[in-house]
Amino acid sequence: MKRADKAAKISEILEELYPEPPIPLDHTDPYTLTVAVALSAQTTDKKVNQITPALFAEGGTPEKMAALHPDRILELIREVGLAPTKARNLSTMAHQILDGGGEILPDWDFLESLAGVGHKTASVVMSQAFGVPAFPVDTHILRLADRWGLSTGLNVVKTEKDLKGLFERDTWNRRHIQIIFFGREYCPARNHDLSSCPICSWAATRKRIEAERRK
Repeated sequence: MKRADKAAKISEILEELYPEPPIPLDHTDPYTLTVAVALSAQTTDKKVNQITPALFAEGGTPEKMAALHPDRILELIREVGLAPTKARNLSTMAHQILDGGGEILPDWDFLESLAGVGHKTASVVMSQAFGVPAFPVDTHILRLADRWGLSTGLNVVKTEKDLKGLFERDTWNRRHIQIIFFGREYCPARNHDLSSCPICSWAATRKRIEAERRK
């Protein structure tokens, strides 16, 4: 089966399973979404959603976050991975935003210039906060694109390019969330029987199915 045909069939399955997928990270505006996504690196969305209410109560705007000492930010986010680095980044980011006018801007260069914000985080903010078509690639999407034979990319840059070429531009913003939800519910990284998966069972090659079975 050609990649384009796979992508079309996968799209049908994902649309049926997740017709209106919610954004996994709790937020109220572009700034709190940026913070939440930055915190989610090497941390589950569930954990981020657990700690952000207290964080946003004290630092829910760039002004309020900038007023907090980095040590206080660290106290509020201690349970997430890489907390010391993220605390420093959140403080720096808040000051950068204030220096840039006080708001999160729908601009790629601006977003990627912020401390702790890489291309993936910027992609999430552009797509989910501002509706700009983007295809953020996280570990779930990287894994599934490889399993399904949609990309041979060994890094997010190549995988993002391949997926953008396979899925219609106007579906990118929901398609990447649908794939994330599918990965969590049906297609885990470990101890996964590809032969019984609603997508892997027909999208993955026999060689790939057997190789993962032997792990």
